[in-house]
Amino acid sequence: MISNSDHNKPLMPRFYLLVISLSLFAFVLIGKLIFIQFYQNNEGVSFSSDSIIKNVVLEPSRGNIYASDGNILATSISRYELHWDAMVPSQSSFEKNKAALADSLALMTGTSPKETLNLLNNVRRQKNRYWLVAKNISYSEYMRYKSFPIFNKSAYRGGLIVEQQIVRENPLGKIAERTIGYELKDKDGTFFRVGLEGAFSQYLRGNTGLRLKQKIANGQWKPISDSNEKEPTEGYDLHTTIDVNIQDIAHNALLGQLEKFEAEHGTVVVMEVKTGAIKAIANLGRTDNGKYFEKLNYAVGEAHEPGSTFKLMGMIAALEDKVVDVDTEIDTGNGEMLFYGKYKVKDSKRGGYGTLSAAKAFEVSSNVGLVKIVYDNYKNNPKQFVDRLYNMGINKPLGLPIRGEGLPKIPYPSDPDWDGLDLPWMAYGYGVAITPLQTLAFYNAIANDGEMVKPKFLEEISNFGNVPTKVFSKQILNPSICSVETLEKVQGMMFNVVDKKWGTGYSIKDPLLSMAGKTGTCQVDYTSENVQYIASFVGYFPAEEPKYSCIVVIHRPDKTKGYYGATVAAPVFKTVAKKIYNDIPHQVSVKRSDLIALSETTQRSIFKTVPDVAGMSQEAAKIKLEGMGFTVVLKGQGKVINQSIKPGAKIQTNQKIILELS
Repeated sequence: MISNSDHNKPLMPRFYLLVISLSLFAFVLIGKLIFIQFYQNNEGVSFSSDSIIKNVVLEPSRGNIYASDGNILATSISRYELHWDAMVPSQSSFEKNKAALADSLALMTGTSPKETLNLLNNVRRQKNRYWLVAKNISYSEYMRYKSFPIFNKSAYRGGLIVEQQIVRENPLGKIAERTIGYELKDKDGTFFRVGLEGAFSQYLRGNTGLRLKQKIANGQWKPISDSNEKEPTEGYDLHTTIDVNIQDIAHNALLGQLEKFEAEHGTVVVMEVKTGAIKAIANLGRTDNGKYFEKLNYAVGEAHEPGSTFKLMGMIAALEDKVVDVDTEIDTGNGEMLFYGKYKVKDSKRGGYGTLSAAKAFEVSSNVGLVKIVYDNYKNNPKQFVDRLYNMGINKPLGLPIRGEGLPKIPYPSDPDWDGLDLPWMAYGYGVAITPLQTLAFYNAIANDGEMVKPKFLEEISNFGNVPTKVFSKQILNPSICSVETLEKVQGMMFNVVDKKWGTGYSIKDPLLSMAGKTGTCQVDYTSENVQYIASFVGYFPAEEPKYSCIVVIHRPDKTKGYYGATVAAPVFKTVAKKIYNDIPHQVSVKRSDLIALSETTQRSIFKTVPDVAGMSQEAAKIKLEGMGFTVVLKGQGKVINQSIKPGAKIQTNQKIILELS
């Protein structure tokens, strides 16, 4: 008889073999699954856990850019995008609150509650885990959504997913828009940087943060938790030299003149004489439909032939080398000179000016006069003349932090393309190139007793109101562009340009404000039949104790309406100077004992007069006047066309001023 145990003996090896085979198969299968899961999909494309969960970079809030008076010129604000995971709320919570949620959403979106309720039911039924609720909303709007039923619970119970984005905005609109600038990131990761935003991006941008997200259906990424893995840190703030009121004045004065003369583009810059601080910089270009906006920073980047404003440089060179003096007689003849039988230099006055002093040749802006001064005295040694210009530093860029500064061009006798026309043409501003801001910096040196300072756009860089990280002090480019003797002579000439009847700037003379400067009218496209013009005026005020310098350059005005610097550019200079001057404190005599007894408001009024706010926007005018203690009453909407208290009147305490707007 055979026992059961003997019967099972032949089966045992096969059983063990089967177990071992199944185990090996299981291990191979598991290994294959792991390999596929983490290293290879069924198409042979590798992937890892990073394709399921990843850290998403959170852009930080950029620092603010402030005007000199504390107004914000650029700031970062939060915008929000809301999604909803419809599978997070419990069934009972959803059923209980869905109608109320639909009502709330309908009020925000303008849809009917019934349609919204049907939408919520469909989203729930489809098990949508990332339904878009709203995008590009403000913080206050986000908080309203957050108060709705279901949404007011935590993310783990209500399912509301909040994603924050940082958006850059300019609260004061178009003020100095091109100078404030921007930073754009291209798809290839490179940056395009403009203005202060671009120049000081390393301070403004801050440090990025991280947020963990999980990939869900349809290629969407959902935050795993409410908190960030790493919080982004805000950037540093820039405190600029820009004065909002002066900027508003310059912008509107330029805009009005561009529209009046239908010009192509123009710029106005106002600089503080002693420090070089840029208080206003307006750059406006015309669009195809005739409107104007800040297309390019012409003041910084556009180097062009300046025309007659360059005569100052030639006159200083001649006076320094003592080849002429202010009373040296210059015979301009009939107002024409001919070079090589065909190249003509001509004065604007028909028949010319005859014989006149060197100073008067400058004041009437005689092209022939300045050419004779330079050509007659330097034709045998043009290097001496150009070296003098180079010593003054006008051949060098200013070294501005803003990118794109135009390079000055001052031909040199050793240049391969130097010819016999370069010297006489330079004498009246042709064949050279210089930007408006470079021209202004030179003229500012005349107002600043010969010291040429670098234009500056920033006062300091700080963080959260702490001790400034970087302070921008005055930078001297040239401690003395010429001798004191020469300086006094050209200051007198520039004053006469405006003050004397024969001066080209006499039309802007004002009995209450002394100004000094130089007109410029430069031809462009002069080799074609359709000659165009650049009108300019550059100078400073008050002439006896300069506080501000200013340049106005307007390109290609309608020739039928006017094109001379005195007609097109100088009136803008006067408008800007007058409005600023009315805001400059004018001190009166008062005993210290009497002053101590006065209130703070009264003390301020003693040293101030009522400003001229005509042409300013209602917001800018209101801020300015209220800051001086006025109660402001507005009539109408738009810009100020009239004010109840005349400019220049002494400010009293608790005054009411009525502004008429249009």
